[in-house]
Amino acid sequence: MADQKSDSPSGDAVKAAYRSDLDGLRGIAIALVACFHVWFGRVSGGVDVFLTLSGYFFIGSLVRHAVHSQSTNIGFGDTVSPWPRLKRLLRRLLPALYTVLIVVSVLTTIVIAQTRWLNIGREVFASALYYQNFHLARNSQDYLAASSANSPLQHLWSMSMQGQFFVGALLVLLAIAGALKLLAARFPVVARATVIRSVFAVVILAAAVASFLWAQHRLHIDQPYNYYDTFSRLWEPLVGGLLAIWMPAVRVPSWLRSGVTVAALLVIATCGWWIDGVAEYPGPLAWVPVGSTLLIIWAGHVAAGEPRPLANRLLAGKRPVWLGTMSYSLYLIHWPLLIFYLTWNSIDHANAVEGTAILAVSLGLSWLMKRYVEDPMRGGGRSSMTHIRWPRHPRITYPAILTVVLVLLSAGTAGAITAWDRHVAGVQVDTTNLDPTLYPGARALLNGAPVPALDPQPTPLAAASDLPQTYFDGVMVEMDVTTPAVGVYGDKNGSKTIALAGGSHTEMWLSALDTIAKRNRIKIVTYVKRGCPITTDENPAYLERVPYPECFAWNNEVMADLLRTRPDAVVTNSTRPAESGPGDFVPQGYINAFKKLTDAGIPVVGIRDTPWPGNDQGPIDTPMCLSDGGNSTSCGTVRARALNAVDPGIAYAERDPLFYALDFSDGICTATFCPAVIGNIMVYRDIHHLTQTYVRSLTFEVQRQLGAVLPWTALVPVPR
Repeated sequence: MADQKSDSPSGDAVKAAYRSDLDGLRGIAIALVACFHVWFGRVSGGVDVFLTLSGYFFIGSLVRHAVHSQSTNIGFGDTVSPWPRLKRLLRRLLPALYTVLIVVSVLTTIVIAQTRWLNIGREVFASALYYQNFHLARNSQDYLAASSANSPLQHLWSMSMQGQFFVGALLVLLAIAGALKLLAARFPVVARATVIRSVFAVVILAAAVASFLWAQHRLHIDQPYNYYDTFSRLWEPLVGGLLAIWMPAVRVPSWLRSGVTVAALLVIATCGWWIDGVAEYPGPLAWVPVGSTLLIIWAGHVAAGEPRPLANRLLAGKRPVWLGTMSYSLYLIHWPLLIFYLTWNSIDHANAVEGTAILAVSLGLSWLMKRYVEDPMRGGGRSSMTHIRWPRHPRITYPAILTVVLVLLSAGTAGAITAWDRHVAGVQVDTTNLDPTLYPGARALLNGAPVPALDPQPTPLAAASDLPQTYFDGVMVEMDVTTPAVGVYGDKNGSKTIALAGGSHTEMWLSALDTIAKRNRIKIVTYVKRGCPITTDENPAYLERVPYPECFAWNNEVMADLLRTRPDAVVTNSTRPAESGPGDFVPQGYINAFKKLTDAGIPVVGIRDTPWPGNDQGPIDTPMCLSDGGNSTSCGTVRARALNAVDPGIAYAERDPLFYALDFSDGICTATFCPAVIGNIMVYRDIHHLTQTYVRSLTFEVQRQLGAVLPWTALVPVPR
């Protein structure tokens, strides 16, 4: 990882005694990160060790620079200039990172389905510009165990977070150093090292406390975002920096310090087993790896001339230090290598032998990266490249050639990604007027319509854009918004009104309902929010993983508006997949919401949720599966896996005369199977949303069932 050593530039303060035992700690940490990723599919706490060490080294170096600038004739400009350190950061971090990004881009086109190229390309940009953590957070990508469905760049969130920390700390702390330099001219007491350290400590402590409190607050609100959030993570390197400013001078026997180091190492090595880091970090439990790292740093800090404790000397051994020196390259390489291997073999887990081979190859590639990319760019490269006969021209050196090659390859990669982005953006989803004799869709199941041999529509690349009109109109409310945005569709001057209310699984029926409404003089008003069904649950879960209080707040406002405006009917979804095991069910929170509306005399039409594609290996992304060589059967779903034999909504409909249960499953599945393609139309646009093209092919069936319970919706029939 990108930990910073105490490598002050020439003219800075005298360097602190080099801590080779902390290089060994890096080696232990990267071994834990890689092994837990490859073999165990868990978070180890190793990243938290790296963050703490980064703060200790980087902030310590900045504080020594501030102290040194007061005690010498270093000018104000040199005191506050970030460029020397920033230049060194760029030389340390970018060459290896960009090499990996270039290779990942090439391997993506070879190994991964085209439907994923766009997302991975955007992650390449996000990683190159150090905002990958926020890109993942905003796209709701939980930090999950490795599988073939993961991004090969998911792990680079921590590199982005560290890069943001380095730049932010550099600018803020150098600005403070400059301010102290100016004050010292008038108030000499400010030039004292104790005063400078105290000022830095107060600022860093305040920021660390604020960050920790924020992380704790967000832990129970939006943990997937919290996990990636720089401000939530900031306290971890900051407490490492505080230890660099003030190291407790407690005289304890060497054997006790060794015992502390051994105990802390055991905690770091095992915490990945008894702490669910994805669910808990960077909240209070992150103090386990962070605090253990602080203890190891403290235990090895001894007076000049004194031997370090035995345990710390063992950490400074040849093998741990060797591994620690490769930690950055090994971190960059092991994850994409694992993901590409899993994807190439269409598996989700590596067995013991495969995992060992992946780790061995990662080590070999990391050694090559360090020797031929990292070392030459960090230190000029001559020492590691002496066997090569270079031209005598002083500007033609290995680092210079490597820089030119990396710049050209990076530019080419960026250009290729941009061209692909434009290509995908230019793919038009124009399936609104498909010939029903060529693309019968649901009619093939419901009416036995013949199906000619044609490629399905939409294409896998276009399917992701086959969205309801609410998406393009901006009235689908995002997860962090609590105020409803109302869209109006159908006949805007219609004599009857249907409210379409709920999450995206309600929203996806808009294309069929819009056609029905326009023919029957019905106005449709939409209240739709991402991942938020109509429910009274105070703590609803998004995909059973994340507390979602914004959904509860939004539901309260929607319910109040429905009871005030009193539409002629509310259409929503009535079921969701069972929380464990096969089948589906009606959550009690849904029932409570339905009852509120029907008690007010408002009819509720509950549409049974569609099957969520999947098999024994997990969810199926239909476009990805098809573009990766799958077919309608291999990318389909056994019906009994996704649905009960009878719609669970019927039982509630029998108790509430104003609730009507509709079930379109027979238009999506046969009696036993739910194919990925029906009547030459791709059924799903992702892992569980119908394409609007397929919804349109179901319009006649939607009207048939809807007209049976609300006759005014079928006065003018739609074509079959």
